[in-house]
Amino acid sequence: MTADARPAAQPPTDRATPPLTERQEARRRRILHASAQLASRGGFEAVQMREVAEAAGVALGTLYRYFPSKIHLLVATMQDQLQHMHSTLRKRPPAGDDAAQRVAETLMRAFRALQREPHLADAMVRALTFADRSVSPEVDTVSRLTTAIILDAMGLEHPTPEQLSAVRVIEHTWHSALITWLSGRASIAQVKIDIETVCRLIDLTGEGGAAPWRG
Repeated sequence: MTADARPAAQPPTDRATPPLTERQEARRRRILHASAQLASRGGFEAVQMREVAEAAGVALGTLYRYFPSKIHLLVATMQDQLQHMHSTLRKRPPAGDDAAQRVAETLMRAFRALQREPHLADAMVRALTFADRSVSPEVDTVSRLTTAIILDAMGLEHPTPEQLSAVRVIEHTWHSALITWLSGRASIAQVKIDIETVCRLIDLTGEGGAAPWRG
């Protein structure tokens, strides 16, 4: 999950297709809910397209029109989780005294949310790891959402290239910390130390102490 030039917090639709109708959006949300529920219970292997279709009350062919593969579906599920997280964070923004503290608090709150659903977290991270070029639009959206969450915590609407570079490194570290925790190779305490350490890069970029942006 890496930074892009501009954050985007809106859910993506296929650029070649028109926006979803209200009915289509409701169907899509049922599919994503079913995906998250199955993943929460049994992880990556538990998310089978036929079972998702049955749980969501849609035909299997309909499911494939929305999501061409299980990887597309699980990456979209992560996008949905991040959107919910972003909305929650905007309602209850971090309270750190400076940008580095706010970003560290934000990422640890996100981490704890994933910690509550370890099977779901593992399924989504595995999907991101397995994603090939065909899933690039969905992966890019996950990246932009992660960037938007961090920039909100920093209080930046128009980041400089140096600040975006710091955000990319922070995202890489957060993603790596999530993987090592899921594999049992890092404790929560170690994750917190690593996140707080990498967030100090923000101090090197300047202009990191502004009040959180609400634009």
